[in-house]
Amino acid sequence: MTEIAARRTTPAGPHASQQADVRAERLRGLCGDFVHLPGDEAYDAGRRPWNVAVSQLPAAVAEPTTVEEISLLVRVAAALGLRVTAQSTGHAAGILAAHRLDDVVLVRTGHLRGVYVDPYNQVARVEAGASWEDVIDVAAPHGLTALHGSAPDVGVVGYTLGGGLGWYARKHGLATNGVVGIELVGADGEVVRADASTNPELFWALRGGGGNFGIVTTIEIGLLPIEDVHAGMMLWDISRAPEVLPVFAAWSRTAPEEVTTSFRIMRFPPIPELPDFLRGRSLVVLDGVALLPDEDAAEVLAPFRDLDPELDTFARVPAASLTRLHMDPENPTPAVGAGIVLEHLDDAAVEAFLASVGPDASTTVFIAELRQLGGALGRPAADGGALNSLPGSHLALFIAMAPTPEIAAAGDEAIDRVLERLEPWSSERPFLNLAERPVDPRTAFGAEGWQRLQAVKRSVDPGELFLGNHRIRGDA
Repeated sequence: MTEIAARRTTPAGPHASQQADVRAERLRGLCGDFVHLPGDEAYDAGRRPWNVAVSQLPAAVAEPTTVEEISLLVRVAAALGLRVTAQSTGHAAGILAAHRLDDVVLVRTGHLRGVYVDPYNQVARVEAGASWEDVIDVAAPHGLTALHGSAPDVGVVGYTLGGGLGWYARKHGLATNGVVGIELVGADGEVVRADASTNPELFWALRGGGGNFGIVTTIEIGLLPIEDVHAGMMLWDISRAPEVLPVFAAWSRTAPEEVTTSFRIMRFPPIPELPDFLRGRSLVVLDGVALLPDEDAAEVLAPFRDLDPELDTFARVPAASLTRLHMDPENPTPAVGAGIVLEHLDDAAVEAFLASVGPDASTTVFIAELRQLGGALGRPAADGGALNSLPGSHLALFIAMAPTPEIAAAGDEAIDRVLERLEPWSSERPFLNLAERPVDPRTAFGAEGWQRLQAVKRSVDPGELFLGNHRIRGDA
C-alpha cells in the first residue's frame, strides 16, 4: 500500500514518449488556446487537483468553455491517438493519477457551471463543472434540495456518477439513482442523450460507471421538496470515545432510516485558523440529519444526549445549510486516505476501531470516520443504474494530512494499520466514490454487472478513448 501512496504523492518523471508531446502540440494547433501544454503556466494550474498531495501529469490540459469545444477536442484527440478524461473540481484525483496519463488529455470542466431548476417537475439541469453549492443556491429558494454530498465545493457530476453518499442516503438511497437524464460527448464527438427511454443501456452504465463512456456535459437530477430538517452535531472529548462509540454502534442497528449520521474521531492541529473549541484538541464528533418532526428526532437522539455532550447543536435548520454541517475543508488540502465498507459493527469491531484510533492510540490519522449505511442504501433501487445499492452497516474512512511525501507515506502506513485491524469486518465490495486508493473496480459491481458494463464500453467506446477514474475496459 505504501508503494501506491508513493505513486500518488510524488511527482512523476517526464513524459514517457516524445510522440505524446508532438500529438499534444498538434491538438493545441487544431483546437486553440483552451488547450495547455507542459511548460505553460495554465497547464500547471489546470492539472492541479483539489488534493494537492496528488500529482497529475497528462499530455495536455484542456479548459473548454462550451460543449462545442468539448466536441472538437474529442474528435481531434481521437484522430491523434490521444485518450481523454474529465474533472470538474479535481476531488478523488488520486485514483486517476495512478493511471498512465502521458497520452491523456485532462479536460477541466470548471467553466461550465450553469444550473437551471424546474420547480414544477422538481428537476435540476446541471452543467459539468458545477459544484453542489451552485445547485443548492438555485434550488433552495424553491423549497427544494438535492441528494448532495457533505461539502459544498464537490463537483456534482463526479460525485453523482460515482455513487453519491449524502445526508439523505438512508431514506432516499444513492444520488446516482436519482438521475433523470445525462448528456455527454461520445467517442465520435457528437452529443448523446441517455435516459430511461433514450439509450437506456448507456444510462444504466453511466450511473455508477462514471466517466468511462464519454465527457458528460449536463446531468439532470431529481430534487426533493425539503426546506428544513432537524440536524446538527454533538461533541465530546476523545477520552469519551469508549463510551460514545458502543452506543453509536448499538443505536445504528435500530435507528429509523429517516436518520443518517456520521461518527468521527478527529485530531485537530493547534493552528490559528481553527475556532477555539477545535484548535489543538482531539474530539469525538457525531453529526447527522433526521427527516423527522423535532419531537421524534429528539427521542431518537436521546441516547447520545444521555452521554452529556459538551456541545449539542441539533435543531431545526434550513436544508441549504447541510453542505457545511460536516465541516469538510473547502480549500485545496494535501491528504492521503482510504475507505472500506464494514459488513457490521459489532463489539469486537468497536474494540478494534478504538484500539487503532481511540484515546490511547498513537496515530497520525487525522480523521477516523464511520458513516452510517443501511435503510434505502441496502435495497436495490427500482430502475437503478450499475450501482443501485450499497450493502453494509457502515463506511469506514480514514484520512491523514500529507504536506510532504515523507509525511504522506507515514500517514498511509498509519491507515494501513487501521485497515489491517478492521479487515475481519470488511466487505469485499468497495464504494468507489470514496476509494482514495486504486481498487479493482470489478468488485464494486459483481460479475454480471461488470460484464454488462464491459458490453456498454465496447458498444460506445470501442477504441478505449475515454478514461474514467476507475477504468472500465471492454476487453479486460
